[in-house]
Amino acid sequence: MSSPSSSPASRAWLLAAVCLAALGMPLSFTGPAVVLPAIHAALGGSPVQLNWVTNAFMLSFGATLLAAGALADAFGRKRVFLLGLAVVALSCSMLTWAPGIVAFDLVRALQGLGSAAGFAAGTAALAQVFDGPARTRAFSLIGTSFGVGLSCGSILSGWLAQSFGWQAVMLSPGAVSLLALYIAAPGMRESRNPQAQGLDLPGALSFTAALSLLTLGVLQAPDSGWGSPWVLGALAAAALMGAVFVAIERRVAHPMLDLSLFRFPRFVGVQLLAAAPAYGFVVLLVLLPLRFIGLEGRSALEAGGFMFALSGPILVVPTLAAWLAQRHPAGLLSALGLLMCAAGLFWLSRCAPGTPLPGMVGPLLLIGAGIGLPWGLMDGLAVSVVPRERAGMASGIFNTVRVAGEGIALALVGAGLTALVARQLGLTGHGALAASQAAQRVTTGDLSQALALLPGLGRSALLQAYGAAFSTLLCVLAAVTVLTALAVFAFLRDRKQPAAAVASASIA
Repeated sequence: MSSPSSSPASRAWLLAAVCLAALGMPLSFTGPAVVLPAIHAALGGSPVQLNWVTNAFMLSFGATLLAAGALADAFGRKRVFLLGLAVVALSCSMLTWAPGIVAFDLVRALQGLGSAAGFAAGTAALAQVFDGPARTRAFSLIGTSFGVGLSCGSILSGWLAQSFGWQAVMLSPGAVSLLALYIAAPGMRESRNPQAQGLDLPGALSFTAALSLLTLGVLQAPDSGWGSPWVLGALAAAALMGAVFVAIERRVAHPMLDLSLFRFPRFVGVQLLAAAPAYGFVVLLVLLPLRFIGLEGRSALEAGGFMFALSGPILVVPTLAAWLAQRHPAGLLSALGLLMCAAGLFWLSRCAPGTPLPGMVGPLLLIGAGIGLPWGLMDGLAVSVVPRERAGMASGIFNTVRVAGEGIALALVGAGLTALVARQLGLTGHGALAASQAAQRVTTGDLSQALALLPGLGRSALLQAYGAAFSTLLCVLAAVTVLTALAVFAFLRDRKQPAAAVASASIA
């Protein structure tokens, strides 16, 4: 049932504000992917610096969600929510005035910090005023809102870019955040966990350092090589800081992450579910616009139409999942959805560059529909694995796994695609160094520079090499998604009741 301390009107306005915050998040990372060639033309930058346009946001978002959830529980969920929205709006404005790509990337990191604060505090606040089936419905609406941002974001970004320039794309999440702030500020009730002890600063710093070093090492690998001392040093330091984080969390009285929760199979299954969309869906939101616009030469608006076929199902499937959850177990629904996604990835691997929309709409729709089933369940499941007063931690853990997984997936998949393209280009008779440098340009959508590095190689041959590499990558992602589906089902299958009932339970 709903909390008696909140009126139906105040709960509705709070839900609307959090849904708007969820709507703005996908705009923050799909928009830059659509206009990355335009950002490159305006601000310059190396392939690594251009990769950070997306990864700076994802990294700061994922690395600070745990801390944001703890801060919201300790110092007030309304206060942290409104502050996060204000930071997003300010950073969006700053992006349009960035003097160069490095400054742009740094502001993108600030934008991620604001998004983390807004999302963690907003979902924790919702968990205080909704319970039982009402909570399931509320969080399914968040999933739907996120889906609206994903499905419409690419088309909106394409239209804004063509009509007003790339700066308008950067401003759109800020406009949504300002609207959410305007709705929430007057009527949102303040809430906090009276037993919270503040921020676990050593844990927050060690976790952020570990995730940052891991992402830095993976991003630098295509440029410097996996055997480079800088790459090996970054990865080793990431492992060390990860061990330090675990040691800290085991010893502090009030940890940012309660490691004892990992004893519960359902908790582990939910975290696997959080990471599942990263490799099967989210990476395509970045890779496909670069392919459609930078390599195939399609317009931003046309590319948005392709991306709508991929993300459009998330407009409706999460709501369908919430209805199905009344009758079927969460593990079964989630596993079936992931298997559908894997089938779509394999189907998409058969589509060569230049395939028209009618030839690609089938696999794109199947991927989107498949990922929509777990998408509609996992937010509600996330806040049900701990008691209500620790909802900030639950939201922080779940969203940290989800977003950190997305950031790491983007870095790993980008590095893997670069290596696969370099291998294909090496088969054309070009040297390893030229092939590697050209591959980095290709994977960031810079076709002209890639051709300049490969004299004698035509555009069709380069696209054929890229297509072969992309096909191999999609097959690998399909296999990873199948394995994740099996693991999620194994961890959640012991729950006899429907997912909706599971979502209203908590671990004592």
